[in-house]
Amino acid sequence: GAEEPGMEAEAPELPLGCGGEGGSPAAGRSPEGEERRDPPQASVSNGGDAESGKELVELKVIWNKNKYDVKFCLDSTGAELKQKIHSLTGLPPAMQKVMFKGLLPEEKTLREIKVTNGAKIMVVGSTINDVLAVNTPKEAAQQEVKAEENKKEPLCRQKQHRKVLDKGKPDDVMPSVKGVQERLPTVPLSGMYNKSGGKVRLTFKLEQDQLWIGTKERTEKLPMGSIKNVVSEPIEGHEDYHMMAFQLGPTEASYYWVYWVPTQYVDAIKDTVLGKWQYF
Repeated sequence: GAEEPGMEAEAPELPLGCGGEGGSPAAGRSPEGEERRDPPQASVSNGGDAESGKELVELKVIWNKNKYDVKFCLDSTGAELKQKIHSLTGLPPAMQKVMFKGLLPEEKTLREIKVTNGAKIMVVGSTINDVLAVNTPKEAAQQEVKAEENKKEPLCRQKQHRKVLDKGKPDDVMPSVKGVQERLPTVPLSGMYNKSGGKVRLTFKLEQDQLWIGTKERTEKLPMGSIKNVVSEPIEGHEDYHMMAFQLGPTEASYYWVYWVPTQYVDAIKDTVLGKWQYF
């Protein structure tokens, strides 16, 4: 009647999934106390979590030239994804700008914004240590440069820009909303002029990390990293629109000018272009 060694087995613990709970100490045993084995479960190949029943999605999180392969619950929110990014990078959620087809909404789930396997999640931001390491003399020098620029004649009064601005506002210019900042729209920004007075549109391809500048003749596909700076200034008399330039090289001749950019998108353009150039 004595038990043989090894006859008594501990109940297996169930791993925690997306919101899953571990098994109880009695899991795996029948009411009579005899050991019961559950039949093996078939593996799931569509990204689902066979243990917890929650569907996972594979993401590529990119921050500061680093890439992280992450499996994350498809029904988790953007705010929860920020917490995951914090654990990977040390970047506090409040200092993160997370982008997937625009700025990632914190309140929506990954499923609601149609995140799919292999999606690229772009993260922009500096850690607290990076912020503390900023050189104060460098900031002072930047302020001096900015003050010197402010003394110059406004861009919109300069001859090279007047010949375009004097044409007036394009007939198909996009509506502007003064005093408001908006995310980049899902459609291209259109109804603008380039320095030759031709129609131009801007398309931001975040998944490809590219800015597409399209005219009637051709479309230039520029990597975000090739854009060194963005300059913008309100147009006098039409302050709800800006003139903007993308610096593609070391000299002023390399600036690509665009006129009649709606003011509500100016900050979003700079965050998207300069943010990626600075941190990736």
